[in-house]
Amino acid sequence: MTLNAELRSMLASLAPGTELRSGLERILRGRTGALIVIGYDRMIESLCSGGFTLDVPFTATGLRELAKMDGAIILDAEANRIVRAGVHLVPDPSIPTEETGTRHRTADRMAKQTGSPVISVSASMHIIALYLDDNRYVLEEPAAVLGRANQALQTLARYRTRLDEVTDELTALEIEDLVTIRDIASVAQRLEMVARIADEIDAYVLELGTDGRLLAMQTEELVGDVLAERELVIRDYLPTGEESDVEAILEALDGLSQEELVDLNLVASALRLGATINLDSALTPRGYRVLAHVPRLPSAVIDRLIEHFGSLQRLMAASLDDLQTVEGVGELRARGVREGLSRLADSSMMERFV
Repeated sequence: MTLNAELRSMLASLAPGTELRSGLERILRGRTGALIVIGYDRMIESLCSGGFTLDVPFTATGLRELAKMDGAIILDAEANRIVRAGVHLVPDPSIPTEETGTRHRTADRMAKQTGSPVISVSASMHIIALYLDDNRYVLEEPAAVLGRANQALQTLARYRTRLDEVTDELTALEIEDLVTIRDIASVAQRLEMVARIADEIDAYVLELGTDGRLLAMQTEELVGDVLAERELVIRDYLPTGEESDVEAILEALDGLSQEELVDLNLVASALRLGATINLDSALTPRGYRVLAHVPRLPSAVIDRLIEHFGSLQRLMAASLDDLQTVEGVGELRARGVREGLSRLADSSMMERFV
Protein backbone atom coordinates (compact mmCIF):
# COMPACT_ATOMS: atom_id res chain seq x y z
CA MET A 1 0.00 0.00 0.00
CA THR A 2 1.30 3.42 -0.97
CA LEU A 3 1.60 5.66 2.06
CA ASN A 4 0.26 9.19 1.75
CA ALA A 5 1.47 11.99 4.00
CA GLU A 6 -1.37 11.63 6.53
CA LEU A 7 -0.95 7.87 6.87
CA ARG A 8 2.81 8.26 7.25
CA SER A 9 2.24 10.82 10.01
CA MET A 10 -0.17 8.52 11.82
CA LEU A 11 2.17 5.52 11.63
CA ALA A 12 4.95 7.67 13.10
CA SER A 13 2.70 8.68 16.01
CA LEU A 14 1.80 5.02 16.60
CA ALA A 15 5.36 3.69 16.47
CA PRO A 16 6.89 1.81 19.42
CA GLY A 17 8.19 4.23 22.03
CA THR A 18 5.40 6.80 21.59
CA GLU A 19 2.93 7.49 24.37
CA LEU A 20 -0.03 6.58 22.18
CA ARG A 21 1.44 3.18 21.25
CA SER A 22 2.22 2.54 24.90
CA GLY A 23 -1.44 3.14 25.78
CA LEU A 24 -2.65 0.83 23.00
CA GLU A 25 -0.29 -1.94 24.10
CA ARG A 26 -1.56 -1.59 27.68
CA ILE A 27 -5.09 -2.08 26.36
CA LEU A 28 -4.01 -5.19 24.44
CA ARG A 29 -2.38 -6.67 27.52
CA GLY A 30 -5.51 -5.91 29.52
CA ARG A 31 -7.65 -7.70 26.91
CA THR A 32 -10.44 -5.11 27.04
CA GLY A 33 -10.41 -3.76 23.47
CA ALA A 34 -11.05 -0.15 22.51
CA LEU A 35 -12.37 2.21 19.85
CA ILE A 36 -10.45 5.48 19.60
CA VAL A 37 -11.14 8.46 17.31
CA ILE A 38 -8.31 10.95 16.76
CA GLY A 39 -9.76 14.38 16.08
CA TYR A 40 -12.79 16.25 17.35
CA ASP A 41 -14.81 18.63 15.21
CA ARG A 42 -18.46 19.36 14.53
CA MET A 43 -18.94 16.33 12.30
CA ILE A 44 -17.45 13.94 14.84
CA GLU A 45 -19.46 15.61 17.60
CA SER A 46 -22.66 15.05 15.59
CA LEU A 47 -21.86 11.33 15.36
CA CYS A 48 -21.33 10.98 19.13
CA SER A 49 -24.07 9.98 21.54
CA GLY A 50 -23.82 9.85 25.33
CA GLY A 51 -20.58 9.51 27.21
CA PHE A 52 -18.97 12.32 29.16
CA THR A 53 -16.57 15.17 28.54
CA LEU A 54 -13.09 15.05 30.05
CA ASP A 55 -10.71 17.37 28.14
CA VAL A 56 -7.66 16.22 30.11
CA PRO A 57 -4.01 15.66 29.04
CA PHE A 58 -3.41 12.35 27.30
CA THR A 59 -1.56 9.63 29.21
CA ALA A 60 -1.05 5.97 28.36
CA THR A 61 -2.40 4.87 31.74
CA GLY A 62 -5.44 7.16 31.39
CA LEU A 63 -6.25 5.64 28.00
CA ARG A 64 -5.98 2.15 29.45
CA GLU A 65 -8.31 2.92 32.36
CA LEU A 66 -10.93 4.58 30.13
CA ALA A 67 -10.86 1.58 27.77
CA LYS A 68 -12.23 -0.58 30.61
CA MET A 69 -15.60 1.14 30.13
CA ASP A 70 -18.02 0.64 27.26
CA GLY A 71 -17.96 3.22 24.49
CA ALA A 72 -15.42 4.99 22.33
CA ILE A 73 -12.69 7.41 23.40
CA ILE A 74 -12.23 10.70 21.53
CA LEU A 75 -8.80 12.37 21.39
CA ASP A 76 -7.90 15.76 19.91
CA ALA A 77 -6.26 15.91 16.47
CA GLU A 78 -2.73 15.83 17.94
CA ALA A 79 -3.61 13.02 20.40
CA ASN A 80 -2.38 15.26 23.21
CA ARG A 81 -5.70 15.42 25.10
CA ILE A 82 -8.53 13.03 25.89
CA VAL A 83 -11.67 14.95 24.95
CA ARG A 84 -14.51 12.48 25.60
CA ALA A 85 -14.98 8.90 26.79
CA GLY A 86 -17.76 6.33 27.03
CA VAL A 87 -19.17 7.62 23.74
CA HIS A 88 -21.57 5.70 21.49
CA LEU A 89 -20.62 6.31 17.84
CA VAL A 90 -23.39 6.41 15.22
CA PRO A 91 -21.84 6.67 11.73
CA ASP A 92 -23.98 6.39 8.60
CA PRO A 93 -24.99 2.70 8.36
CA SER A 94 -25.27 2.93 4.57
CA ILE A 95 -21.48 3.41 4.19
CA PRO A 96 -20.15 0.15 2.70
CA THR A 97 -17.69 -1.85 4.75
CA GLU A 98 -16.16 -5.31 4.49
CA GLU A 99 -15.57 -5.55 8.23
CA THR A 100 -17.64 -8.03 10.27
CA GLY A 101 -17.20 -7.23 13.96
CA THR A 102 -19.27 -4.38 15.40
CA ARG A 103 -16.24 -2.43 16.63
CA HIS A 104 -14.37 -2.77 13.34
CA ARG A 105 -17.43 -1.86 11.23
CA THR A 106 -17.95 1.26 13.32
CA ALA A 107 -14.27 2.21 13.04
CA ASP A 108 -14.26 1.72 9.26
CA ARG A 109 -17.41 3.78 8.74
CA MET A 110 -16.30 6.57 11.08
CA ALA A 111 -12.98 6.88 9.22
CA LYS A 112 -14.68 6.98 5.83
CA GLN A 113 -17.37 9.44 6.91
CA THR A 114 -15.18 11.88 8.86
CA GLY A 115 -11.74 11.50 7.26
CA SER A 116 -10.24 11.27 10.75
CA PRO A 117 -8.05 8.38 11.91
CA VAL A 118 -9.85 5.74 13.95
CA ILE A 119 -8.09 3.00 15.91
CA SER A 120 -9.71 -0.30 16.81
CA VAL A 121 -8.11 -2.55 19.42
CA SER A 122 -9.44 -6.11 19.25
CA ALA A 123 -9.22 -8.13 22.44
CA SER A 124 -10.25 -11.40 20.76
CA MET A 125 -7.88 -11.17 17.76
CA HIS A 126 -5.18 -9.32 19.73
CA ILE A 127 -4.56 -6.72 17.00
CA ILE A 128 -4.44 -2.95 16.66
CA ALA A 129 -5.98 -1.69 13.40
CA LEU A 130 -5.74 1.86 12.07
CA TYR A 131 -8.53 3.08 9.77
CA LEU A 132 -7.92 6.17 7.66
CA ASP A 133 -10.18 7.07 4.73
CA ASP A 134 -10.42 3.80 2.76
CA ASN A 135 -7.27 2.27 4.24
CA ARG A 136 -6.98 -0.35 6.97
CA TYR A 137 -3.50 -0.81 8.43
CA VAL A 138 -2.85 -3.50 11.05
CA LEU A 139 -0.05 -2.67 13.50
CA GLU A 140 1.99 -5.75 14.31
CA GLU A 141 4.48 -6.63 17.00
CA PRO A 142 7.89 -4.95 16.38
CA ALA A 143 9.64 -8.34 16.11
CA ALA A 144 7.33 -9.45 13.28
CA VAL A 145 7.73 -6.13 11.45
CA LEU A 146 11.51 -6.26 11.85
CA GLY A 147 11.61 -9.79 10.44
CA ARG A 148 9.75 -8.74 7.28
CA ALA A 149 11.84 -5.60 7.03
CA ASN A 150 15.08 -7.59 7.09
CA GLN A 151 13.77 -9.85 4.33
CA ALA A 152 12.89 -6.78 2.27
CA LEU A 153 16.36 -5.36 2.93
CA GLN A 154 17.96 -8.53 1.54
CA THR A 155 15.76 -8.24 -1.54
CA LEU A 156 16.79 -4.60 -1.93
CA ALA A 157 20.47 -5.59 -1.80
CA ARG A 158 19.93 -8.11 -4.63
CA TYR A 159 17.97 -5.56 -6.67
CA ARG A 160 20.72 -2.99 -6.17
CA THR A 161 23.42 -5.40 -7.36
CA ARG A 162 21.49 -6.13 -10.54
CA LEU A 163 20.77 -2.42 -11.04
CA ASP A 164 24.48 -1.58 -10.83
CA GLU A 165 25.17 -4.21 -13.47
CA VAL A 166 22.64 -2.88 -15.98
CA THR A 167 23.57 0.78 -15.41
CA ASP A 168 27.28 0.02 -15.91
CA GLU A 169 26.39 -1.77 -19.11
CA LEU A 170 24.23 1.18 -20.20
CA THR A 171 27.14 3.58 -19.69
CA ALA A 172 29.34 1.47 -21.97
CA LEU A 173 26.60 1.26 -24.60
CA GLU A 174 25.99 5.01 -24.45
CA ILE A 175 29.67 5.76 -25.00
CA GLU A 176 29.73 3.36 -27.96
CA ASP A 177 26.43 4.76 -29.27
CA LEU A 178 24.83 1.29 -29.26
CA VAL A 179 21.82 1.95 -27.01
CA THR A 180 18.45 0.37 -27.84
CA ILE A 181 14.98 0.82 -26.37
CA ARG A 182 15.42 -2.56 -24.66
CA ASP A 183 18.46 -1.27 -22.74
CA ILE A 184 16.66 1.84 -21.50
CA ALA A 185 13.51 -0.07 -20.55
CA SER A 186 15.61 -2.61 -18.60
CA VAL A 187 17.39 0.13 -16.64
CA ALA A 188 14.13 1.99 -15.95
CA GLN A 189 12.54 -1.28 -14.83
CA ARG A 190 15.35 -1.98 -12.34
CA LEU A 191 15.31 1.59 -11.04
CA GLU A 192 11.58 1.32 -10.41
CA MET A 193 11.97 -2.01 -8.63
CA VAL A 194 14.59 -0.58 -6.28
CA ALA A 195 12.43 2.49 -5.60
CA ARG A 196 9.39 0.33 -4.79
CA ILE A 197 11.15 -2.01 -2.38
CA ALA A 198 12.70 1.06 -0.72
CA ASP A 199 9.19 2.51 -0.24
CA GLU A 200 8.09 -0.75 1.35
CA ILE A 201 11.01 -0.66 3.77
CA ASP A 202 10.23 2.99 4.52
CA ALA A 203 6.80 1.91 5.77
CA TYR A 204 8.45 -0.61 8.09
CA VAL A 205 10.83 2.08 9.37
CA LEU A 206 7.87 4.31 10.23
CA GLU A 207 6.09 1.49 12.01
CA LEU A 208 9.21 0.53 13.97
CA GLY A 209 9.88 4.06 15.23
CA THR A 210 13.16 4.31 17.13
CA ASP A 211 13.76 0.59 16.51
CA GLY A 212 13.99 1.30 12.79
CA ARG A 213 16.94 3.71 12.79
CA LEU A 214 19.53 1.12 11.75
CA LEU A 215 17.19 -0.20 9.07
CA ALA A 216 16.75 3.34 7.71
CA MET A 217 20.52 3.87 7.53
CA GLN A 218 21.05 0.58 5.67
CA THR A 219 18.27 1.38 3.23
CA GLU A 220 19.61 4.86 2.54
CA GLU A 221 23.06 3.43 1.82
CA LEU A 222 21.66 0.88 -0.63
CA VAL A 223 19.28 3.25 -2.41
CA GLY A 224 21.82 6.05 -2.80
CA ASP A 225 21.06 8.23 -5.83
CA VAL A 226 18.41 5.98 -7.40
CA LEU A 227 15.69 8.65 -7.40
CA ALA A 228 17.95 11.14 -9.14
CA GLU A 229 19.11 8.44 -11.57
CA ARG A 230 15.50 7.76 -12.62
CA GLU A 231 15.01 11.38 -13.63
CA LEU A 232 18.32 11.51 -15.50
CA VAL A 233 17.49 8.40 -17.55
CA ILE A 234 14.11 9.87 -18.48
CA ARG A 235 15.63 13.25 -19.44
CA ASP A 236 18.24 11.52 -21.59
CA TYR A 237 15.68 9.82 -23.83
CA LEU A 238 12.47 11.86 -23.74
CA PRO A 239 11.33 12.81 -27.25
CA THR A 240 12.23 16.32 -28.35
CA GLY A 241 9.66 18.82 -27.10
CA GLU A 242 8.63 16.70 -24.09
CA GLU A 243 11.63 17.47 -21.88
CA SER A 244 9.40 19.13 -19.27
CA ASP A 245 7.24 16.01 -18.77
CA VAL A 246 9.59 14.14 -16.41
CA GLU A 247 7.05 14.11 -13.55
CA ALA A 248 4.36 12.72 -15.85
CA ILE A 249 6.69 9.90 -16.90
CA LEU A 250 7.51 9.09 -13.27
CA GLU A 251 3.79 8.94 -12.48
CA ALA A 252 3.23 6.62 -15.46
CA LEU A 253 5.96 4.27 -14.19
CA ASP A 254 4.53 4.40 -10.66
CA GLY A 255 1.15 3.48 -12.12
CA LEU A 256 2.41 0.20 -13.56
CA SER A 257 1.43 -2.86 -11.54
CA GLN A 258 4.07 -5.40 -10.51
CA GLU A 259 2.94 -7.66 -13.37
CA GLU A 260 3.06 -4.80 -15.89
CA LEU A 261 6.51 -3.73 -14.73
CA VAL A 262 7.91 -7.08 -15.92
CA ASP A 263 6.80 -6.28 -19.50
CA LEU A 264 9.54 -4.17 -21.16
CA ASN A 265 7.10 -3.06 -23.87
CA LEU A 266 4.83 -1.49 -21.25
CA VAL A 267 7.82 0.13 -19.52
CA ALA A 268 9.01 1.56 -22.85
CA SER A 269 5.50 2.84 -23.54
CA ALA A 270 5.42 4.60 -20.15
CA LEU A 271 8.78 6.18 -21.04
CA ARG A 272 7.24 7.44 -24.32
CA LEU A 273 9.92 5.78 -26.42
CA GLY A 274 7.69 5.44 -29.47
CA ALA A 275 4.10 4.98 -30.60
CA THR A 276 4.90 1.45 -31.81
CA ILE A 277 7.59 -0.13 -29.67
CA ASN A 278 10.44 -2.06 -31.29
CA LEU A 279 12.74 -2.94 -28.44
CA ASP A 280 15.72 -3.21 -30.78
CA SER A 281 15.35 0.33 -32.15
CA ALA A 282 18.43 2.51 -31.61
CA LEU A 283 18.41 5.56 -29.34
CA THR A 284 20.88 8.38 -28.81
CA PRO A 285 21.39 9.75 -25.26
CA ARG A 286 21.57 13.45 -24.55
CA GLY A 287 24.19 12.86 -21.84
CA TYR A 288 22.52 13.99 -18.61
CA ARG A 289 23.24 10.74 -16.73
CA VAL A 290 26.88 10.46 -17.82
CA LEU A 291 27.65 14.14 -17.13
CA ALA A 292 26.13 13.78 -13.64
CA HIS A 293 29.05 11.45 -12.83
CA VAL A 294 31.64 14.08 -13.74
CA PRO A 295 32.91 15.55 -10.43
CA ARG A 296 32.07 19.14 -9.44
CA LEU A 297 29.94 19.86 -12.51
CA PRO A 298 26.88 22.02 -11.60
CA SER A 299 23.51 21.03 -13.02
CA ALA A 300 23.14 24.43 -14.72
CA VAL A 301 26.39 23.84 -16.64
CA ILE A 302 25.22 20.33 -17.58
CA ASP A 303 22.02 21.81 -19.00
CA ARG A 304 23.97 24.35 -21.08
CA LEU A 305 26.41 21.71 -22.36
CA ILE A 306 23.60 19.46 -23.52
CA GLU A 307 21.65 22.35 -25.02
CA HIS A 308 24.77 23.35 -26.98
CA PHE A 309 25.95 19.91 -28.17
CA GLY A 310 22.65 18.03 -28.27
CA SER A 311 23.96 14.51 -27.68
CA LEU A 312 26.52 12.55 -25.67
CA GLN A 313 28.38 11.55 -28.82
CA ARG A 314 28.97 15.17 -29.85
CA LEU A 315 30.07 15.92 -26.27
CA MET A 316 32.55 13.04 -26.35
CA ALA A 317 33.98 14.34 -29.62
CA ALA A 318 34.23 17.98 -28.47
CA SER A 319 37.66 19.51 -28.03
CA LEU A 320 38.70 21.76 -25.14
CA ASP A 321 38.12 24.81 -27.34
CA ASP A 322 34.66 23.54 -28.29
CA LEU A 323 33.73 23.05 -24.65
CA GLN A 324 34.90 26.55 -23.71
CA THR A 325 32.40 28.10 -26.14
CA VAL A 326 29.65 27.13 -23.68
CA GLU A 327 28.73 29.79 -21.11
CA GLY A 328 30.17 29.00 -17.67
CA VAL A 329 32.79 26.59 -19.01
CA GLY A 330 36.30 28.00 -18.68
CA GLU A 331 39.56 26.26 -19.37
CA LEU A 332 39.72 24.42 -16.03
CA ARG A 333 36.11 23.23 -16.19
CA ALA A 334 36.49 22.22 -19.84
CA ARG A 335 39.54 20.17 -18.92
CA GLY A 336 37.60 18.58 -16.03
CA VAL A 337 34.73 17.64 -18.36
CA ARG A 338 37.11 16.23 -20.96
CA GLU A 339 39.06 14.19 -18.41
CA GLY A 340 35.92 13.08 -16.58
CA LEU A 341 34.32 11.75 -19.77
CA SER A 342 37.57 10.02 -20.76
CA ARG A 343 37.81 8.27 -17.37
CA LEU A 344 34.19 7.13 -17.57
CA ALA A 345 34.79 5.81 -21.08
CA ASP A 346 37.94 3.92 -20.06
CA SER A 347 36.43 2.41 -16.90
CA SER A 348 33.20 1.36 -18.61
CA MET A 349 35.10 -0.33 -21.41
CA MET A 350 37.35 -2.18 -18.96
CA GLU A 351 34.38 -3.38 -16.88
CA ARG A 352 32.57 -4.57 -19.98
CA PHE A 353 35.35 -6.56 -21.55
CA VAL A 354 37.32 -7.81 -18.52
